Amino acid sequence: MACNLCFSKPLHLFLALVLGAFTTFLEAQDPSQLSLDYYLKTCPNAELIVRKEMECAVQADPRNGAAILRLHFHDCFVQGCDGSVLLDDTVTLIGEKQAEQNVNSLKGFDIVDKIKTRLEAECPGVVSCADLLAIAARDAVILLGGPYWDVPVGREDSKTASLEQANTDIPTPQQGLVTLISKFLAKGLSTTDMVALVGAHTIGVSRCASFRDRIYGDFELTAKFEGTSQLYLSKLKEVCPEDGGDDNTSPMDSFTPNLFDNAFFETLLKGTGLLNSDQEMYSSLLGFQTSSLVELYWADPIAFFTHFSDSMVKMGNITNPEGGEVRKSCRFVNS
Repeated sequence: MACNLCFSKPLHLFLALVLGAFTTFLEAQDPSQLSLDYYLKTCPNAELIVRKEMECAVQADPRNGAAILRLHFHDCFVQGCDGSVLLDDTVTLIGEKQAEQNVNSLKGFDIVDKIKTRLEAECPGVVSCADLLAIAARDAVILLGGPYWDVPVGREDSKTASLEQANTDIPTPQQGLVTLISKFLAKGLSTTDMVALVGAHTIGVSRCASFRDRIYGDFELTAKFEGTSQLYLSKLKEVCPEDGGDDNTSPMDSFTPNLFDNAFFETLLKGTGLLNSDQEMYSSLLGFQTSSLVELYWADPIAFFTHFSDSMVKMGNITNPEGGEVRKSCRFVNS
């Protein structure tokens, strides 16, 4: 279906309501050349094109929104937000798609391809894949009920990728709180940024391979053996047996998995977080600051939305110091 057919009146109204209720206008926080009007003259319809395509994708499957948001996060944690996660392997380049936290996990590459095709038709060689992904991630959040933020643009696409950094720098579901905090600090992101950004787990699903250790480990202990938690755990074990079923999935927010809200933090308060890395933010003995933030974000959704928006801008402003190009295809460097 052509994208303009998907840009329906209900979605226009929904977007307007979301913007009216939760808009947080943010300024660029990076000393680089990123700006809000970078494409004002060269591709003035760039954001509109991205938004239309994202509306189509989310309307087709709400999980597409989570997929694009996850792509942006995994991109920014390796070499900065430079589109390196989008590169396919070639004879001369080893990409990041086969990294432990990416393989069998990252999706949405076809959506990126479609958006890039539309942008190239409108403004050939102008809008980078890294910018495309940053804008699309923002729109994904809005379309699922989350906050708006201005996206500074002007990123360049990397000519390289780093499988090694993807394997070492991206946080994993099994890691403890100290390791998680250190990985965010290494990217210039604070503990507050970490808790706010992990709140993105209010949408999307996780693979059984990522939460098996949790549900056959300390889940009952953190959930305090409560009745409804036991029922939830039984369902999780049906989805994820001790052996096999690695690709079976379960929502990370069992309350409202297709709505970007603060319900995810309630799962942590109840001790029923699906991933060990998530539950650590509330249950770890070292989590003095993180547990307070979890409680704040559950009690005050506006505080969560505001901090999340701030942190997304901050993360999105991590650029690759080596610079790059504007790729014609997001999957390959220019020849």
